[in-house]
Amino acid sequence: MSDPAPLNGMSPASEFRELVASRRMVRAFRSDPVDHALLAALVDTASRSPSAGKTQGWNLVVLEGAATETFWSATMTNETRVGFRWRHLFAAPMIVLSFADPQAYLDRYSESDKSRSQRGDAGADLGGSLAAWPAPYWTIDASFATMTLLLAAHDAGLGALFFGVFRGEEELRRTLGVPPRLQLLGAIALGYERMPTEAETNDPAFGRGLSAARSRAATSDIIHYGAW
Repeated sequence: MSDPAPLNGMSPASEFRELVASRRMVRAFRSDPVDHALLAALVDTASRSPSAGKTQGWNLVVLEGAATETFWSATMTNETRVGFRWRHLFAAPMIVLSFADPQAYLDRYSESDKSRSQRGDAGADLGGSLAAWPAPYWTIDASFATMTLLLAAHDAGLGALFFGVFRGEEELRRTLGVPPRLQLLGAIALGYERMPTEAETNDPAFGRGLSAARSRAATSDIIHYGAW
């Protein structure tokens, strides 16, 4: 079989590398809304990420427009917001909360095709207890999907920022009616990037995050052939 024809002068492999390499965390947004059909297409792509047993225990709560204030008021104090460097982050038209559902994995691995008796081995009863799992696959799978969503958004011309929720989670859960069983991975600010004007070129609100200056690990530091 012949290799696929290059797209726009680039091979599919080099296009993918460019997509991954050029993706970055965006912290300045325009307030233009994101079309629901576009978001649905991005989520459909992201939902094709690996999922143990095809459990798909990934859920999103999306706040739009003025409703994003529900998120900001719960997670940031007024004092913090006044001195916040990334002031254009508050203009993001969507805040997407990404959740993993551990119970979905217990339910899935209690089904006949995934039960220990069906597997015919003496392995752990993965449908019986979350403690039986060697790693939290609900977190892993939802993280796969969240990362794919970030890449899909970049591919569609949107900016995105994933960040942790370190304050106000319980308030958010109560306000939004989020079931207690769901694990909050973090929030995604989603929308169209706001570029600085000529007068804003040196405005720190458009600068890179402090971590951007850190050097990238060499592949030789990451790969351990044969043993550690």
